[in-house]
Amino acid sequence: QVQLVESGGDLVQPGGSLRLSCAASGRFFNIYDVGWYRQAPGKQRELVAGITSGGTTNYADSVKGRFTISRDNTKNTVYLQMNSLKPEDTAVYWCNAHVAVGAGYSPDDYWGQGTQVTVSS
Repeated sequence: QVQLVESGGDLVQPGGSLRLSCAASGRFFNIYDVGWYRQAPGKQRELVAGITSGGTTNYADSVKGRFTISRDNTKNTVYLQMNSLKPEDTAVYWCNAHVAVGAGYSPDDYWGQGTQVTVSS
């Protein structure tokens, strides 16, 4: 089994910074693409940032230049560094990862539990 454990969500003032972490635990062979998503009340879920197993990244236009996604494969952890936070960034954030449990297995889709980020004065 595979579990994604998220941490880092908090209440922060506008202009502040947070770093979200998503750590994979359990037994698996490889972690492929990973994405950070967010959803605010009444809004659609959106992909904030993604990173491939090779380190290629992509970002939503609304966070470009402010957020950075990265991964530490030795720790099986993906990070989302969020700088210059705005009230519009307030949402539940969670990670999604494609994980193969063994060699030759097709990757399955796993989600974290979600973490609340609130940007407010």
